[in-house]
Amino acid sequence: MKELNLFALPFLFPSYSALDAVEAGDPGKRLFKLIEQKGVIPIAWGENGYRELTNSKRPIRRPEDFHGLNIRVVGIPIFIEIFRVLGANPVGMNFNEALEAFHLGKVDGQENPIALIIPYKLWSVHKYVTVWHYAIDPTILAVSAKTWTSLSPADRQILQEVGAGIMAEQKKEAREGLQDEMVAIHILEQMYQMEVANLSPDEVKAFRDKTRPVYDRWAGEIGIDLVRSAESIVESVK
Repeated sequence: MKELNLFALPFLFPSYSALDAVEAGDPGKRLFKLIEQKGVIPIAWGENGYRELTNSKRPIRRPEDFHGLNIRVVGIPIFIEIFRVLGANPVGMNFNEALEAFHLGKVDGQENPIALIIPYKLWSVHKYVTVWHYAIDPTILAVSAKTWTSLSPADRQILQEVGAGIMAEQKKEAREGLQDEMVAIHILEQMYQMEVANLSPDEVKAFRDKTRPVYDRWAGEIGIDLVRSAESIVESVK
């Protein structure tokens, strides 16, 4: 569903509060209605987290630092375009293949939520982490419309209430250690000896400016009204 690329627009969401406001606001409601039209009943929002960057070659603090790097990306067109405009060579492959490619030195880096670094031992192949919040991965707890219609109104209400509670807890856990004191980042530095580039607003702006053509093109694909509504909410949260 092309409208869900809203969350992949580069640097649209500067904070969790901005994301929460968009999901709870008109854009989130419109997305849920569009999902229902596909035969799926959305229950509640969750998330995987901000997509950050790891690599084995050098600190990434400027767009120019990407030049010549092979970066594994999810094979989604908008992600490929983002890294191509930054000067990297985006490589689409499944994650198991990517892990082998990292160890063989065929691929230099990857982008994913911070939570993947430790369980997949990315610290063993990538020394550098860039925290730039370029995109975020929401998830949606949902049920097929066919199953939904088989439930009684009372059971639907229970499912909605329990689902909302579970996903609120899931969001909380996904963000643990990645707010305020950024405990998870300190663990990567101190326990796993990774070098973290936590970008300043000015540094992020350079990446935002560089990727603006991708943003503008995909805003048209996603739907200008939907994008402008999200932008208005993000600006009000700032």
